Amino acid sequence: MNTITAAITAVGAYVPDFVLSNEVLETLVETNDEWITSRTGIKERRILKDDSKGTSYLAIKAAEDLIAKNNINPAEIDLVLLGTTTPDMPVAATAVYVASQIGAVNAFAYDLQAACSSFLFGMSTASAYIESGRYKKILLIGADKMSSIIDYTDRATCIIFGDGAGAVLFEPNHEGLGFQDEILRSDGIGREFLKIEAGGSLLPASKETVENKQHYVFQDGKTVFKYAVSGMADVSEKIMERNNLTKEDVNWLVAHQANRRIIDATANRMGLDESKVLVNIQKYGNTTSATLPLLLNDFEKQFKKGDNLIFAAFGGGFTWGSIYMKWAYDKQ
Repeated sequence: MNTITAAITAVGAYVPDFVLSNEVLETLVETNDEWITSRTGIKERRILKDDSKGTSYLAIKAAEDLIAKNNINPAEIDLVLLGTTTPDMPVAATAVYVASQIGAVNAFAYDLQAACSSFLFGMSTASAYIESGRYKKILLIGADKMSSIIDYTDRATCIIFGDGAGAVLFEPNHEGLGFQDEILRSDGIGREFLKIEAGGSLLPASKETVENKQHYVFQDGKTVFKYAVSGMADVSEKIMERNNLTKEDVNWLVAHQANRRIIDATANRMGLDESKVLVNIQKYGNTTSATLPLLLNDFEKQFKKGDNLIFAAFGGGFTWGSIYMKWAYDKQ
């Protein structure tokens, strides 16, 4: 085939060593393991405890894991995309620093921010660059140090989020494998329901914003849950219909790990058996931009060349979508 498609050819990941379990959270806020598990599916999450390290540290570690496992020459990478909602700092894109640190000396780099949909939207961006024919190797990283923006006295948010990073390499494919289709959506109605109020141009940091805890994540959980369930399920069902895929045709659902009930609702709408639904939320919680690549890394050895994967995500803003890909390799 002469047509170029964009395929994932390698994956890598990194999670910090420190485990924040439900039992530890019981000592911080009024909650318990049964309550957290029944509502979210989360048992523990990883936290980067070193205050001197930011999201770039997680991203670099995940990229280095991919490079080492797959014997990649970083100088051959054309572009480094970093999906993140917790950049190291404003203005200076974290991806640029990451690219320099991993030896991607010939790459250009930039950040992509769409909350929990950042990695999914990054997959679309990376695929378009590859399909253009201008670039051959694109490193897409999803990384977030969510612990840096979480109030650990707020029961509504501190039980959900964890830190982590995952990375994938996109390359051209001439067998029709890789990226097949996408349905991506956004709606500004979500702006008020999942946000950090201060720190941007609308409400710059001040003594008052810090004292009022306006630099932490705020989430209207019930509203976000309602939109996430309908949004993720709708686009996942539609992408199957548009590509004439039956439930038997879909090998794996790779869904954003925000809440086990949202994942199950999406799978049910698609008619998928539980054995086809990838889940690791119990280990990591919601790592925001990192959930999808962490799933790929954890389950990579189960994928077979030609498998049909449906990706789905939902994030603040609101942003959401689904991508259909054919897996391009067997992992030995």
